[in-house]
Amino acid sequence: MGEKVAATGFDLADRQRYRRKLKQCLLGLERLLEEKRFDRPRNLMGLEIELNLTDRDGLPRMMNEEVLERIASRDFQTELAQFNIEVNIAPHRLSGRVLDRLAEELRMGLGYAEGKAREVGARIVMVGILPTLGAQDLVGANLSRVDRYMLLNDRILAARGEDITLDISGVERLTCVSGSIAPEAACTSMQMHLQVTPARFAAVWNAAQVVAGPQVALGANSPFLFGRELWRETRPTLFQQATDTRPEEHRAQGVRPLTWFGERWIDSAYDLFAENVRYFPSLLPICEDEDPLHVLDEGGVPQLKELTLHNGTIYRWNRPVYAVVDGVPHLRVENRVMPAGPTVADVLANTAFYYGLVRSLAEASRPVWSRLPFAAAEANFDAACRYGIDAVFTWPRQGRGSGLVEIGAVELVLDELLPMAAAGLDAWGIDPVDRDHYLGIIEGRCRNRMNGAEWQAVAFHQELDRGLDRQRALAAMTLRYCELMHTGAPVHEWPRQR
Repeated sequence: MGEKVAATGFDLADRQRYRRKLKQCLLGLERLLEEKRFDRPRNLMGLEIELNLTDRDGLPRMMNEEVLERIASRDFQTELAQFNIEVNIAPHRLSGRVLDRLAEELRMGLGYAEGKAREVGARIVMVGILPTLGAQDLVGANLSRVDRYMLLNDRILAARGEDITLDISGVERLTCVSGSIAPEAACTSMQMHLQVTPARFAAVWNAAQVVAGPQVALGANSPFLFGRELWRETRPTLFQQATDTRPEEHRAQGVRPLTWFGERWIDSAYDLFAENVRYFPSLLPICEDEDPLHVLDEGGVPQLKELTLHNGTIYRWNRPVYAVVDGVPHLRVENRVMPAGPTVADVLANTAFYYGLVRSLAEASRPVWSRLPFAAAEANFDAACRYGIDAVFTWPRQGRGSGLVEIGAVELVLDELLPMAAAGLDAWGIDPVDRDHYLGIIEGRCRNRMNGAEWQAVAFHQELDRGLDRQRALAAMTLRYCELMHTGAPVHEWPRQR
C-alpha cells in the first residue's frame, strides 16, 4: 500500500465523496492518456523483497522496529507484522551488467542488515512463508505499529463482518480462524516493477499474466503453513483468504475478491484502473484537496491520490501502478507473484527469467494471449501454486498449427520459454555473461527438478525420518535452509541430504 495514512474513522458521506473523487481521477487518467503526457521509454526496472526475522532457533522474532532502527537505511522499511521487513532496490536501467550489479547490491545490503539484526538477537531469512510460523504468531497484537496496517485491518474486518477463515487443502489440510488480517503477514514476496509507456502497457501486462504460471512453477518456495504441508506455493491462496472482505454469501454470488488474478486480457492500462473502481468499494475513503481535472486544465500533472490509494488495496498479481516523478507521470506493471528467496542468486535468476520472457512475449507478432483463453492462464497459475515444478499447463501448440496442448512446466520452460527469455534479455541489451549465468540457474532447477519448495519438503521429511516430531523437524529444516541461504549457492545446487 505504500502511502502513509492516518488512523481515523469514516462517516457515511466519506465513501460517497471518495467515489466522486475516484471518478474524477479516472477522467484525469483518461485525459493524460489521450494527451500523451506520460514519460518516454526508459527501460527502468525495480525490485522489492519482503523478509522474515527469526531468532537463532529459526522461530519468528517480533522486533522489526528494533532491527530497522539498527539498520537505519531508507532502503529497509516496515512490513505488515513485527517479524517482517522489506528491502527496496533503487530503479535500474535494464541493460549491460545490471543483473550482476543488482546481485551485488542485494548481497551487500542484506549482509549489512543481517549484521545489524544479529546485534539484537535476530536473523534475516528470505523465504515465501517461514516454515516455523504458528497460528499463535499471526495475531493482531503482532501487527506492526503503523497506522496504515491497523486501519487496513479494521476496514477489511468491518467489510467482512466476521472473522477470517483459512481453509487450504494440499498435501495436507489446514483450517483455522483468525480475528485479524495478520495471517497475510506470513506471505513474504518479491515484487518486480517495469516502467512502460501507455502504448506498450497492455501487451506487457497480458504477457505478465501469461508467464505467472511458469514463474511460480519454477520459483515456488512456500510449501508449509502452521506446521502443515500444503501447496508448493501456498502464499497466493493464503493471501487471498487472509484479505478476503467477502462473507460466504458474497462469495456464492460471485463477488470478486481483493486478491485477484483478473478475468480478461486488456487493451489499455485504463481498463485495469476502471475495473478497480467499478468492482471494488473503497476500504480507505481518504480524500485529498486536489481537483485533478482543474490541475489538468491549468497544464499541470495531477497526483491522482485517491486512485492510487484505492489501487493499492486491490491485490492483483500483476498490478497497474500510476506515479508522478519529477513532475512527469509514468505507468508501471508490478509483478507480485513470486516468493522471496531462497538466495540472491535465485532472486536474480527469477528476475532475468521474468524480464526476458515478458519482453519476448510482449513483442511477439502472434501473441500467446491471442491463442490462450484467459481462464487457461488463470488455471495455469493455480496449477503452479498447487504443484510447483511438477505442474502441468495448458499451452498453445507450437508451430503453424492451432489448438492447445497439455505440457509439463519443466518441458515447457526447457523447450520454449528459456530460449524466449534469452532473446528477451538480448533485446534489453543484457550482457550475455549475465544472461547465460542467471538463466542457467533456471535451467538447473529444471534439470534437477529442484526449487525452494521441493528442497524444503525433502529436507522436512528427512528430519521426520530421523525421528524428530513435526515442529522440531520444521525447525531443523529451517535452520539448515538459513545455513545454505548464506552460502549464496542457488537452491538447485543445495545438498538434499545432510
